Amino acid sequence: MTLTRQTPRIIRGIAAAAAVILVATVSPSITAQSSLLVVASGLDNPRGLNFGPDGALYVAEAGRGGNSTLCAPAPDPPFANRCYGPSGAITRVLALGDQRRVVVGLPSIALANGSNAQGPADIDFGLGSAWVTIGFAGSTTTRAALEAGGVTMGRLVRINSIGQWEPVVDLTGYEGTANPDGGAIDSNPFGLKILTDRALVADSGANAVLSISSTGVVSTFAVFPNRVLPPTVQSVPTSIVVAPNGDTFVGELTGAPFIVGAAQVYRIPAGGGAPVAVVGGFTNIIDIALGPDGRGYVLEHDADGIIGPGVDGRVIRINTDGTQTVVAGAGLVKPGGITVGPDGALYVTTHANTPGNGEVVRIVP
Repeated sequence: MTLTRQTPRIIRGIAAAAAVILVATVSPSITAQSSLLVVASGLDNPRGLNFGPDGALYVAEAGRGGNSTLCAPAPDPPFANRCYGPSGAITRVLALGDQRRVVVGLPSIALANGSNAQGPADIDFGLGSAWVTIGFAGSTTTRAALEAGGVTMGRLVRINSIGQWEPVVDLTGYEGTANPDGGAIDSNPFGLKILTDRALVADSGANAVLSISSTGVVSTFAVFPNRVLPPTVQSVPTSIVVAPNGDTFVGELTGAPFIVGAAQVYRIPAGGGAPVAVVGGFTNIIDIALGPDGRGYVLEHDADGIIGPGVDGRVIRINTDGTQTVVAGAGLVKPGGITVGPDGALYVTTHANTPGNGEVVRIVP
């Protein structure tokens, strides 16, 4: 898992296949469906992804849990146990169909069928290492049995150049003592951004963005208050991008009942503080990305709401004039993460809540 900078090999490897992508004719409406090219498959609950300094694409797989007796209750009905297995992983994609798990043994908990796993949630690079958030979705109390058994969920993990990993920051522990939003103790470290001097993590359970210094000190960067829609729901921030001017943008999932069109993207000042909504009308944002031309991309986990009958998410482009264009939707089943490649294409994980059939698809926006 080298961290030296090289030519993006994945871009060279898929160039020929990408040439056959058919992009639908743009109509006068704001919807333009793009085709999906599968560049990786067979993934377990894939979530965030990012290009490394070596030019390869790295995917965080939350794993499929295991049959251990070390378990924690699920945060939502039917509150079934999620049991541990060292099945979390990082997969490297070098070219079309050329994929390999380069980091294995990361902690994962999941339902008995391996679905709805919590484990590696996002990956980013900087400060001489690769970094991964390990999700949890629970409290320090519900995590206690796992901790007693040596299972470290709810952490920021550092990975060295040969794929060895170590948990370095207890983010769920910070929620247990600081509780930034003042609500129930709940932590699910998710979106991650590594900067030159610190890391930013969107803790979906804590309804906060956390800042971690280069020495590992955690502080609260921003708090996302409940939304009164009605009903009153939690914000559930999931994703982070940082603009060249230092402004931080965060997308929110929103809590149950996952109202269609209620999710927003917020801006936080460079030094932290109160988030301000800058664009809305989305449904269950699971990730956001920023293109080299300054246009933003919003990834919806489920376009008709998590409890709606459909399973397709959407990628929506925020144009420079403020309009929104749907660039992908049909076939984008329960996506979990998005990144913009060096080629300008979008790379999205799908089937983010199930084991074995997760994919990475390439989309020309």
